[in-house]
Amino acid sequence: MSLLAVPNVSEGRDFARLDRLEAGLGEEVTLLDRHTDLDHHRAVFTLAGPAETLAGALTGLAGTATVEIDMTAWDGQHPAIGALDVCPVVWLSEQRRDMAAQVAREVGEAIGAMGVPVFFYGDLATGSDRRERAYFRAGGLDSLWQRMTSGSLEPDFGPGQPHPTAGATLVTARAPIAAFNLELASDNLAVARDIAAAIRESPDDGIPGVRALGLVLSTGRAQVSTNVHDPIGTPLNEIVSAVQEEAALRGTHVVEAELIGLIPEAAMEDYPEEVPIRDFDPAFHVIERRLKPRGEAGG
Repeated sequence: MSLLAVPNVSEGRDFARLDRLEAGLGEEVTLLDRHTDLDHHRAVFTLAGPAETLAGALTGLAGTATVEIDMTAWDGQHPAIGALDVCPVVWLSEQRRDMAAQVAREVGEAIGAMGVPVFFYGDLATGSDRRERAYFRAGGLDSLWQRMTSGSLEPDFGPGQPHPTAGATLVTARAPIAAFNLELASDNLAVARDIAAAIRESPDDGIPGVRALGLVLSTGRAQVSTNVHDPIGTPLNEIVSAVQEEAALRGTHVVEAELIGLIPEAAMEDYPEEVPIRDFDPAFHVIERRLKPRGEAGG
């Protein structure tokens, strides 16, 4: 299979609705994983398929999300500005990089035609200030409305203001990342936020390629939620070690971890057994073990 995609939708509680969203993908791609989170009020689909069918599946999901999800009534821990909030197309080798970008642009144009503004981020960003998702999410959907209607923020595709109920969608093409969360033996939001601030990449400090937020879950545990942009160069054991060190300074420790979706095998190198990843199964969650190698021809 040529490419992956990891669309994030702003629904993590209504499983009948999630089933309808999944049906919107059609039958021409392989659904590798569907991860839901009640606190984040979010679901992440991991799809695999050739370029010519992946674009159609993502467009179908976008159309279903626009009908099914009302962002005016949405509340969740994870920042979100759209029904189909984020739509990354993922290449697994440099040879597929341009193909992934082409699919992402095709999907972005199709979503824009639905009346949902699309912003490219990451490698597809049209300006250096637009590379990070946080740039578009700052202040939430209300702020996005103000920025767009004032003319200070223009979309790459679609109308000049958010969709009345579906908001906006962020689109990119990228290599695999790791969405990796660490839960603490603490209910202190300030501690989680301090740890997140200490490890996230910044101009002067932090771990390169790491984005991090501090949250408190409905279970009462504080969580350090991370995206690791290069999980091969910075495997998960380094993230665990850094969070454990910062947690110890604040009188707590990591209890367990959570992985969202799939991950490259190299990211698990030397992973510490004392910090279990909840429900993790290498046969299911490691990309290379789910996808059988295929030749370049015909893909």
